[in-house]
Amino acid sequence: MNFEGLDPGLADFSPAMHSTLDPVLDAHLNPSLLQNVELDPEGVALESLPVQESVHIMEGVYSELHSVVAEVGVPVSVSHFDLHEEMLWVGSHGGHATSFFGPALERYSSFQVNGSDDIRQIQSLENGILFLTKNNLKYMARGGLIIFDYLLDECEDMHSLLLTDSSTLLIGGLQNHVLEIDLNSVQETQKYAVEIPGVTIMRQTNRFFFCGHTSGKVSLRDLRSFKVEHEFDAFSGSLSDFDVHGNLLAACGFSSRLTGLACDRFLKVYDLRMMRAITPLQVHVDPAFLRFIPTYTSRLAIISQSGQCQFCEPTGLANPADIFHVSAVGPLLMTFDVSASKQALAFGDSEGCVHLWTDSPEPSFNPYSRETEFALPCLVDTLPPLDWSQDLLPLSLIPVPLTTDMLLSDWPAANSAPAPRRAPPVDAEILRTMKKVGFIGYAPNPRTRLRNQIPYRLKESDSEFDNFSQVTESPIGREEEPHLHMVSKKYRKVTIKYSKLGLEDFDFKHYNKTLFAGLEPHIPNAYCNCMIQVLYFLEPVRCLIQNHLCQKEFCLACELGFLFHMLELSRGDPCQGSNFLRAFRTIPEASALGLILADSDEASGRGSLARLIQRWNRFILTQLHQDMQEPEVPQAYRGAGGSSFCSSGESVIGQLFSCEMENCSLCRCGSETVRASSTLLFTLSYPEDKAGKNYDFAHILKRSICLEQNTQAWCDSCEKYQPTIQTRNIRHLPDILVINCEVNSSKEADFWRSQAEVAFKIAVKKYGGDIKNKEFTLADRKEPRSPEGLLCSSIEELKNVWLPFSIRMKMTKNKGLDVYNWTDGDEMQWGPARAEEEHGVYVYDLMATVVHILDSRTGGSLVAHIKVGETYHQRKEGVTHQQWYLFNDFLIEPIDKYEAVQFDMNWKVPAILYYVKRNLNSRYNLNIKNPIEASVLLAEASLARKQRKTHTTFIPLMLNEMPQVGDLVGLDAEFVTLNEEEAELRSDGTKSTIKPSQMSVARITCVRGQGPNEGIPFIDDYISTQEQVVDYLTQYSGIKPGDLDAKISSKHLTTLKSTYLKLRFLIDIGVKFVGHGLQKDFRVINLMVPKDQVLDTVYLFHMPRKRMISLRFLAWYFLDLKIQGETHDSIEDARTALQLYRKYLELSKNGTEPESFHKVLKGLYEKGRKMDWKVPEPESQTSPKNTAVFPSVLAL
Repeated sequence: MNFEGLDPGLADFSPAMHSTLDPVLDAHLNPSLLQNVELDPEGVALESLPVQESVHIMEGVYSELHSVVAEVGVPVSVSHFDLHEEMLWVGSHGGHATSFFGPALERYSSFQVNGSDDIRQIQSLENGILFLTKNNLKYMARGGLIIFDYLLDECEDMHSLLLTDSSTLLIGGLQNHVLEIDLNSVQETQKYAVEIPGVTIMRQTNRFFFCGHTSGKVSLRDLRSFKVEHEFDAFSGSLSDFDVHGNLLAACGFSSRLTGLACDRFLKVYDLRMMRAITPLQVHVDPAFLRFIPTYTSRLAIISQSGQCQFCEPTGLANPADIFHVSAVGPLLMTFDVSASKQALAFGDSEGCVHLWTDSPEPSFNPYSRETEFALPCLVDTLPPLDWSQDLLPLSLIPVPLTTDMLLSDWPAANSAPAPRRAPPVDAEILRTMKKVGFIGYAPNPRTRLRNQIPYRLKESDSEFDNFSQVTESPIGREEEPHLHMVSKKYRKVTIKYSKLGLEDFDFKHYNKTLFAGLEPHIPNAYCNCMIQVLYFLEPVRCLIQNHLCQKEFCLACELGFLFHMLELSRGDPCQGSNFLRAFRTIPEASALGLILADSDEASGRGSLARLIQRWNRFILTQLHQDMQEPEVPQAYRGAGGSSFCSSGESVIGQLFSCEMENCSLCRCGSETVRASSTLLFTLSYPEDKAGKNYDFAHILKRSICLEQNTQAWCDSCEKYQPTIQTRNIRHLPDILVINCEVNSSKEADFWRSQAEVAFKIAVKKYGGDIKNKEFTLADRKEPRSPEGLLCSSIEELKNVWLPFSIRMKMTKNKGLDVYNWTDGDEMQWGPARAEEEHGVYVYDLMATVVHILDSRTGGSLVAHIKVGETYHQRKEGVTHQQWYLFNDFLIEPIDKYEAVQFDMNWKVPAILYYVKRNLNSRYNLNIKNPIEASVLLAEASLARKQRKTHTTFIPLMLNEMPQVGDLVGLDAEFVTLNEEEAELRSDGTKSTIKPSQMSVARITCVRGQGPNEGIPFIDDYISTQEQVVDYLTQYSGIKPGDLDAKISSKHLTTLKSTYLKLRFLIDIGVKFVGHGLQKDFRVINLMVPKDQVLDTVYLFHMPRKRMISLRFLAWYFLDLKIQGETHDSIEDARTALQLYRKYLELSKNGTEPESFHKVLKGLYEKGRKMDWKVPEPESQTSPKNTAVFPSVLAL
C-alpha cells in the first residue's frame, strides 16, 4: 500500500528502536490482552495472547474472534492468510515474521526475515513462504529455514509482488521497471519498463495485469508483453489501495487539496467491459484499504486507518448502519487481509497486535487446506546422572537395547580388518604430459571425466548381471533400488529429460559411449526405432537403399535411405526419424494394419508391442519391395496383410529376403493343386508342448518353413469346399532369413521357458558341474560348452538359452529341407560352410534379435541386440572386429553375445530374429553412388495454383553458378507447430516437459554467399504439409494460414522431399552454411550436417558461459540494421547472417586475432546489458530487403 497519506507521527518510528525496547506495558495497550504473556528483553511476545473464554459470534455477521500480540510495540506491516494451510502470517516493521495456526491463533513459528528493513508483502507457496523487503526476496520454509535468498540492487525500492503462475513472480516498486523472476532457477528472466514513479500494487485477472501507481493511476497491462492496454486516472493525489472482481475495479486514494493530500471518501469504480468509470461510491469512513468479499453478492469491505470498517455494494449506496469498529490497541490499522474462504478478516495495528474477525464461531481460512505439520515434542527419558569422577561407578546404569545378534566388538579380527579405499590410478595421459617442478607435477586436464567427480570401484569385479552402473538410468524410477526391480536398468524405457534449453543440456553421452548413432524416442510411432537399426546394420540393405531415389513424394525407401545417411554421418550423436515416420503416417495401408498409434496408446503401452513390431516388420519389407520394384512409377500397395506376394519384377529387397515356395493342396478325392509363391519372412509355428520333451530350435524352424496343415479349401474336381492337406516346400532359400517369433500368449512363452530349462539341464548333465553353482571350478569342469559348442566361463550364461547362434540348412533332392543347429565343432567336422554351398548347403548366422521388454511401470518397450559387422567398425572406429550391441533408442552399449540369446520370459520376450547367410557381403556390390544430382537445384514448378511470376522471391541457380566445395550459402528456415508441448506440474510446483512440441519446417531459404549475385536467394521454398497445423507462429515465422495450401497459396510451394534433396546436394558437395541458430533448423529439417560445414553466428558472437544473442540485436549492433520488425522473414534473416559473418571475418582478421575480437565481444555484452538486450524502436519501419543492400533483388 502507499503510506504517503498516513499519520505523520509514524515517520518518527525507527527500526533501530526495536532492540532497546524495555519489557514494559505501553500506555496504549489494553492490560487485559497481556494475561499470562512473558516479555523477553527484545520485546517479543513468547506466547500468543489468549482471548476470553466466551466469545459470542453471530452467523453471517463479522465480529472479533481473537486478538494476539505479534511483537509488542512494533507495528505490523503486512498480513497474509496462507493459501495452503490454516495459518495466518504477519510481518513487522522490524523485519520479523510470525505465523499463527487456526482460528485460535496459536503461535506456530517466529523468525527474523531481515535485520533492518520492514516486510512489505508475503506470498504463500506450496513448499514455503515468500517475503519481500525493500531490496530482498527471501523464500523460507514455514518453520523458518531459508530455501533461497535473492538480493536485488541496493537502489531498488520494492513494494509489491505478484505470483503469475507456480514458478513465475513479478516484483514492482518505486523504480522504472518491473522484474520477472523464475522461482525454479532463482534468476531474473525479464525486465519490463514502466513509467516513473513505479508500481506499488499489482493484481491479476484472466485478462490483464493491474498495476497501481503512487501517482494515482491504475494501468491495465497485457498478460504476455506487459504493455499498457488501458489506463485509469483514478485520483489526483495518490493511490492507497484497489481491488478487482469480475468486471469491476474499485480504488481508494488521496486527492490533492490546498493544504496537501486528503483522503477521498469517494471510491472510484470502473466497468472493465466498457473501460470507463461508473458512478463513484461515497462511503462514510476514510478509506485506506478495500477488498471485494464476494459471497452472495460482490460486497466491498472498506477499512479506515482509525479502525472503522464498512460493507457496501460497489454499484449501490453505502449505509451508515453497515459500519463496525475494530478495537485496535494502537492508534492506526496498518494492514488488512481477507482469507480465501471469505470467512475471516485479519487486521494489524501500529502496536504489533493482530485482530481476527470471522462470520462464524469455527471458521476455516481455505476451502481445502492440507494438514499442517507440527514439530514433535521432546521425548527424552530421564536418565540417572552419572558421576564420572567415581571409578567404581558401573556403566551398566546406561540402558542399551537388548539384542541377540553378535556385537561388532565380538567379531574376529580377520573380519574386522580395516580395508581403506584405494585411490584410482592417475590417467595415463596426465602422467605422459606431466612436468615436475620440485616434488609437484603439473599437467593439462585431459577432460575425460567430470570436474570434482572421481568414480570409485567398491567391488573388485563389476561383472554383475546389471553391469552398466556408469550409465545414467532413465529418469523414470530413479527413486527405487535397481535390485528391487526385475528389469535390468539398461533394458528399461529411456526418456529424454527436457529443460528450458530443450535438448542442449541433456547429456546423451551418458547413455551412448560408442560412435554409433541412437534414435530419439519422443516422435510419434517411434516404437520401430529398433527395427530401423536392424535394417541399417544389414550392409547390403543399407547400401542398396541408399542408392535408391525415386519421384514419389512419400517413398519409404527414399526416406529410409536419407535416415541411413544421417546414421552414417553421426559420430555418436542421436538422430531422429521424423521425416521417415512422417512418410510412414501418410501410407493408408499402415493405418489399415493398425500400425499408426495414437500418442496416448503409445505412451501407455496399450496393445501388444510384440505383435505390433512383427506386423511392422512384415509391412516394411513388403513396402520396400514395392517401392524399389518400380521406382519411377508408384503402384498400388499389394499384399500388405499376407505373408506372400507376387511380383512381376524382382527388386533388391526381393533378392535379399524372398524365399520361393511351392504350395501344394491335396484333396481327399486325390486331386492335387500346386502353385508357386514367395514370402519375405516366416512365422514360427509351435507344437503342443509335452512336458519335458526336448525340441531343437532347428526342428521348430523346419516345421514352420515346411508347414503342413489341414484346412477347408476349394476343390475344382469336387466343385465344393473340401478338407484338404496344405503343404509348403522350398524352392530357393533367401539370403536373409527373417523370423517372427509369435510369442503372443502365455502358451508360447511357457514353451520357450520349458525348452530353455531342458537345454540347460542337458548341458549341465553332459559337461558336468553343479547346477546350483554360479561357476564351474577347474577341477570338476569338463570344458562346458553352450548348445552352440562355444566355451562358456559361467554356468549362468547357459540359462534361458535355447536359440542357436548359427543354423545349417540344406536343400534335398526331393524338394525337402534339412535344418540343423550349427556349431564351431560341426564346422571342423563338415568343413567350411563356403565349400558346402556348392551342394545346396548354407550356414546362417544370427545377426539380430528384437525383444519385447515387459515393464508394468512404463507400458513396456522394444530393444534390439545387433551383431555389428567389421565394415561398420572400420568406418566408425578404424578397427576390424565384430561385436554385439544393445540398442535401446538412444542407449547403446556393448554386450556379451550370450545376452543376445538369453530370454527370461518374465520380462524379456523374443519378437523377431534375423539370420544372414555366411559371407553375405561378398555376394553384393556394396558401393554407394550418390543418386542426388545437380539438376535438383534447377528451376521447378510450384504446387500452388495461384502462384505467378510476379510473386517470385528467388532466382534459381544457373549451370555456371553451381556451388563448389567451400562456397558460402546463407540459410534460414521457418517452422509451424503440429503438436503442442506436453508438460506436467510436479508436486513442488515446478514444470516438467514430458514431450516437446512437434515442429514442421514450413519455409526454407538459401541465398548466394559470393559472386555478383551475392545475397540473392536461389531457394525460397514453402513446404506443403498434409498434417494438421495447430499454430502457424506467424509472429515468429511470417507463415500465414493458407500459405501452405496448394489450392489458395500464392507462394512457391514444394514438397518436403524436393527441398530436402536440394539441401542434401549442397551438403554432399561441401558448401558451408551460414545462419543464426542452424542447429535447431537442421534438427527440424532432419538433416545431419558435418560441423566443419556450419558457420553459426550464434556461436561466432558468443562468449563462454554467457547468454546467446539474438540475430536482431547483432544486426542492430554491428550492421546498424533493424530487422524482424513485425514478423520474421527468412530471406532477411539469411542475408543478415551472411553480413554478420563478413563482419566477423573483418573484426577477427579472418580468425587470426582472437584477442582483439574478444574485446569486441566484451563491448557487445556490456552494451547488451545496458540496453536490456532490446533494440530501440525504429523511427520508420524499414527492412533491409527493401533497401539498396542488394539492388539486384529488384529485378525479381
